[in-house]
Amino acid sequence: MKLNDLLQKIGLEKVENDIDINDIKDLNNSDKTNLTYIDGEKHINQLKNTKAGAVFVSKKLSAFVPKECISIICDNPHLYMAKSSKFFKRKLISENYIKPEIDKSACIEKNVSIGSNCKIGKNVIILNGAVLGENITIKDNSIIYPNVSIYNDTIIGKNCAIHAGTVIGSDGFGYAHTKTGEHIKIYHNGNVILEDNVEIGANCTVDRAVFGSTIIKKGTKIDNLVQIGHNCIIGENSIIVSQVGLSGSSELGRNVIMGGQSATAGHLKIGDFATIAARGGVTKSIEGGKVYGGFPLMIHKEWLKLQAKISKIIK
Repeated sequence: MKLNDLLQKIGLEKVENDIDINDIKDLNNSDKTNLTYIDGEKHINQLKNTKAGAVFVSKKLSAFVPKECISIICDNPHLYMAKSSKFFKRKLISENYIKPEIDKSACIEKNVSIGSNCKIGKNVIILNGAVLGENITIKDNSIIYPNVSIYNDTIIGKNCAIHAGTVIGSDGFGYAHTKTGEHIKIYHNGNVILEDNVEIGANCTVDRAVFGSTIIKKGTKIDNLVQIGHNCIIGENSIIVSQVGLSGSSELGRNVIMGGQSATAGHLKIGDFATIAARGGVTKSIEGGKVYGGFPLMIHKEWLKLQAKISKIIK
């Protein structure tokens, strides 16, 4: 749609140079047909180098916008991005149905629903009650257990297993907030990618990305009852134990272990080969190769010493 048409719909003033906008993307992955936004100074370097056609930006940061990019100055860029996102939301059901491509060796039970333009590889097994949306790829030798729901555009690699009741690709819990307390939905137009040899337990949820992809890398194993937020990246061969919650944009390195009921605050990084003990709360980025525990998070041995001292004090 035309940029000025969009601005009129969301209550902002028109700009002088009107352009066509095809989508909303992040600062790093935008081109001249995309609209983007910046909501904090920590992203200034990305703003300086963005290729976007237009950007929602505060007056304070507008000086850093490239000359080729149109500045849309507003008091709350995140809110106006949210308001704009509904005009670019993906259709749940395509107007033109494309017959799924299903390999002859695949085993699919009768009451499985498969949407338009899905691609099912060799020796894939899909069991009773599974529901696949549109444009989904499931590669060779993967198993989808009963009552799994897989939303549009998901990509599942080879030799994966997704157990009963799990939901892959649902919208993330993303809202912007007005001054008067209303919650404005951010429509999630990304997807979920599971690389090869990933196993996900029963009754888990893996949210689709706002932009780009939520990615679970090869060899990762996820227990039952785990929540993976939007835009998370989980590194190779990680272990995620039951009732873990990862907030949006958490990035785990390879071979990270997260014990039961541990969690992240989001928008942080956990280094390779880090271990988070059960109920550990990660509130900021941490180095790899160490064992952490407690809340606030600390080296696990130190946390155990602290608990011992506290128990002595209260006797």
